[in-house]
Amino acid sequence: MGLTQAEIWIEGHEIPLLDGSALPWVEAIAEAGLVDLGPRDPLPALAAPISCQRGDSFVQALPSEHLLLSAAIEFPQPAIGRQLFTLALSPESFVREIAPARTFGFKDQVEQLREAGLIQGGALDNALVCDGEQWVNPPLRFADEPVRHKLLDLIGDLALVGLPQAQVMAFRASHNLHTQLAAALAASSAPLAAVTSRGDLPSVA
Repeated sequence: MGLTQAEIWIEGHEIPLLDGSALPWVEAIAEAGLVDLGPRDPLPALAAPISCQRGDSFVQALPSEHLLLSAAIEFPQPAIGRQLFTLALSPESFVREIAPARTFGFKDQVEQLREAGLIQGGALDNALVCDGEQWVNPPLRFADEPVRHKLLDLIGDLALVGLPQAQVMAFRASHNLHTQLAAALAASSAPLAAVTSRGDLPSVA
């Protein structure tokens, strides 16, 4: 959205899930408007490849002349299966291709997650629920909405330190891997040196 500075006030225990996507935020920002703070600093250039891996999952950043983001997912549930999405990120492409993509979960895991104290705000109107070969609450906003939401996750996690000028690829990655990459990017870039270790970033499964 081109937003570099913001202050968020929260009443309650967490930021509301809204409809499970970033679209309500996009609409609220557009309604409020932005104040021009002058020219933005250029994106930091990546000097060397960085990769983080856990088992078969990985996320990596490669030096590039342009900011290019890719995400790939692979689930045994036929309704999702294998999906890949690549995006040259800009405010326009984010709003059009990524912001509307909602989070998703699996019907057979709902009770287990609730008992663990998770997804307490989850409901059929703010998350897609997959039941094997079908979706409990269609229609999808995109045929590949799950992988687009994974790319939304990646963008949000890297935005913690600032998106680099790089080609970033995430394969079956989690928030934990995303934030490991964010920490590594921060440590490799002088303007982002305030964050230098994994301990400086939240570790989210």
